[in-house]
Amino acid sequence: MRENHPSREEIRLENVLAALGNPMRMTVVSILADGGEHTCGSLLKGVSKSTLTHHWRVLREGGIIWQKPSGRENLLSLRRDDLDARFPGLLDSLLSATEHDALTTATLNAFHPK
Repeated sequence: MRENHPSREEIRLENVLAALGNPMRMTVVSILADGGEHTCGSLLKGVSKSTLTHHWRVLREGGIIWQKPSGRENLLSLRRDDLDARFPGLLDSLLSATEHDALTTATLNAFHPK
């Protein structure tokens, strides 16, 4: 287990759902679903550092992302294996919903234009 990250067994469904109930954080998860690592500053354009820090903390403490230092940045990645082990099918269902719902897609695109 990494510092300030819950172990797989400590990830709670209510924390995951609460964290992903925010469109900015759902946008981050949608981007991280590609399986790669992304720098903190590359995910949500035009958002203040203090706001980003808050969202990273909620996602990290909810067991949704890994956050690790890399030089002057932090790298973020999705804890897909842990989430799939704890709550099979949940992440895929949420990601599918973001792709197939026009209102959700519009909201996500507002935070991360393609």
